[in-house]
Amino acid sequence: MLGEWAAAQGLVYDFFDPDKDAAEVPDGPFSAWRVSVDYGTVNPLSMGLWGEKNGVWYRVEEVYYDSRREGRQKTDAEYAEMLEQLVAGRDIQRVIVDPSAASIIDTLRRKGWQVMKADNDVADGIRVTADLLRQRWIVLCRPCRDSLREMALYCWDERSGRDAPRKEHDHAMDEMRYFAMDLAGERSGGFAAISVVRKI
Repeated sequence: MLGEWAAAQGLVYDFFDPDKDAAEVPDGPFSAWRVSVDYGTVNPLSMGLWGEKNGVWYRVEEVYYDSRREGRQKTDAEYAEMLEQLVAGRDIQRVIVDPSAASIIDTLRRKGWQVMKADNDVADGIRVTADLLRQRWIVLCRPCRDSLREMALYCWDERSGRDAPRKEHDHAMDEMRYFAMDLAGERSGGFAAISVVRKI
């Protein structure tokens, strides 16, 4: 309880209320599908499946694999199989991946996935993600328990002396940020997206 109380004091997305802001997965077909990936071997791997419906992108499913908790690390080939299982035959426009994760990017490309290297600017990414969440251009759905859990724990590092989050409880948060930056860049023309979303 004390840990939850302390986290609440400096939450990055302090406006987000899971009881009000998380949604059920919408019924009916989606018009497009994408996946965002934060790669980890010792650290957890997180993948989010995003579907577009009426101009809104919903995070409808996810994979979260913590090798420390599970007691074994997975190979890149095994992670690629997990991605196949997550998308379940859906037509994926692109997979947005941490640009430093060269090995998984190469593995996914060799398996035929359209892979995009994410914009990994943390400060701007958090601002863009927050604005898209507030405007409900991106929505987290209730089955995505690990991303909702991290939302409640993802805090600013008050000791760093700059606007930076703590490097903990951040794996789903990182790949959500990758997705948000990609979406904002697509909608507003590259780097202009950052200033446009800030003004909104």
